Amino acid sequence: MTETRHTKVLIIGSGPAGYTAGVYASRAMLEPLLVQGIEPGGQLTTTTEVENWPGDTEVQGPDLMVRMEAHAKAMGCEIVGDIITDLDLSRRPFTARGDSGTTYTADAVILATGARAKWLGLPSEEAFKGFGVSACATCDGFFYRGQEIVVIGGGNTAVEEALFLTNFASKVTLIHRRDELRAERILIDRLMKNEKIEPLWHHVLEEVVGTDNPKGVESVRVKHVETGEITEIPCKGVFVAIGHAPASELVKDQLDLHNGGYVQVKPGSTETSVPGVFAAGDLTDHKYRQAVTSAGMGCMAALDSEHWLAAQQD
Repeated sequence: MTETRHTKVLIIGSGPAGYTAGVYASRAMLEPLLVQGIEPGGQLTTTTEVENWPGDTEVQGPDLMVRMEAHAKAMGCEIVGDIITDLDLSRRPFTARGDSGTTYTADAVILATGARAKWLGLPSEEAFKGFGVSACATCDGFFYRGQEIVVIGGGNTAVEEALFLTNFASKVTLIHRRDELRAERILIDRLMKNEKIEPLWHHVLEEVVGTDNPKGVESVRVKHVETGEITEIPCKGVFVAIGHAPASELVKDQLDLHNGGYVQVKPGSTETSVPGVFAAGDLTDHKYRQAVTSAGMGCMAALDSEHWLAAQQD
């Protein structure tokens, strides 16, 4: 027999937005229930040094998320280790079904499911995922001590990954389709000064080359975007760092989306196109995508839900 649980506010997701919503909703005496999802703590759990979190000159991403979870719990937020697989926003109370078999009903929902890594979609990339191809340097960088590796991308994610990987690799080749990076200036400056990193401009990944027994990466073939010339670069690891896509699958046919799948909210608010449903963090933010802005939106979502629930009782 499956369990059904009701809450005034159901928070789906557990990054900075979700946990901050948990803190504020708890302080508003809404007795929120937070379902952590497939990656408790969100993207920051796969980040090392965080240098732009106010109050901490430097903090480890996983440590910051452990503190946030503890804070939400201390305020009274109930945190459940489950994954929401289905969400019905067509009628109130809203209904969510967990992978555990539990059904959750809620008067209001705060969506904080974040974003996840994008992939290039190459067959060879898929074939070697987990066997030399990764989207998480902090997860897998340790395996490449003394090896040559490549990083694909040109934004903050790629530069941060490349810099981190120099702790292990003998050489990091950063492959970018343009001739300039889109990362923050301070990160670009660090990358350019790092002798272990060699940028390769105007190139895209064409194919990951490796062996099947044992399964592993041996090299990559890259193509010059202007001449079409193919170059083969020896490497043992390939880190794809081309950004993230919003995790909006649960609501893609139920809420208004924009900019490639981000949940649309009303200006200056976290209100979505369905009354009583609020969205915060990277799920809705295609512009800033920072931990601190996600936390701020988590606060807004909790306050918005408090005001909306109060209005329903008038």
